[in-house]
Amino acid sequence: MTFQWTAVAGFLYGEIAVILVLCLPFISPLRWQKIFMIPLWSKMAVFWNKMFLTIIVLLIVLFLDAVREVRKYSSVHVNEKAANINSSAFDHIQMKLFRSQRNLYLSGFSLFLWLVLRRTVTLLTQLAKEMVSHAALETQVNDATEAAKKYMAENERLQEALSGQGSGKKKESNEATQEKLKEEVEYLKAELQKTSTAFQKAKNEVAAVKKQSDGVRREYDHLMKEYERLQQSLNKAEDKKDL
Repeated sequence: MTFQWTAVAGFLYGEIAVILVLCLPFISPLRWQKIFMIPLWSKMAVFWNKMFLTIIVLLIVLFLDAVREVRKYSSVHVNEKAANINSSAFDHIQMKLFRSQRNLYLSGFSLFLWLVLRRTVTLLTQLAKEMVSHAALETQVNDATEAAKKYMAENERLQEALSGQGSGKKKESNEATQEKLKEEVEYLKAELQKTSTAFQKAKNEVAAVKKQSDGVRREYDHLMKEYERLQQSLNKAEDKKDL
């Protein structure tokens, strides 16, 4: 086996080993993402696309060369078999055909597994990102749920406090209203007492004035009687003078 095909075979075995390791179930995508974030891999990631395309081109060239060799020795094998040449030459052609077919399989599977490896790494990276996003969203949802529960509890406490304050204020308002009504009643009682006293005083004054009026009226009647008597006496005296 020449050096190039030995390298392709080693590359194929390495791809198989890496894919098997990537498919291990007990290594999570998050662990692989941490591994991919190692500084060495970060530096290699800059050249990853170029390296991938370079290896793809090399494997395609080797695959096409292997296809050409298989077609070449297949046609020679048929021609020499039809010509009935000696067995040593036929065995040599068979060996060449076997090597070309082996190289075809090596290059073909290497090319296929290289594409599978790239796709596997891409999917693991995307899955790790999705898992991180899912964990972040789950954390946010849990935090939002806890915050909502906390706010609801605080709202209930505030409502209870407001209800208690409302009842206290209502009670205080009722007490204030009662006190005010009592003060108004006392004030009205005082006013009523004052009014009663003033009315009694006015009534007494009216009675005194009435008594005085009765006395004045009697005195007036007495004076009128005296005046009439004096008038009669005067009239009699004048009548006597006229006679």
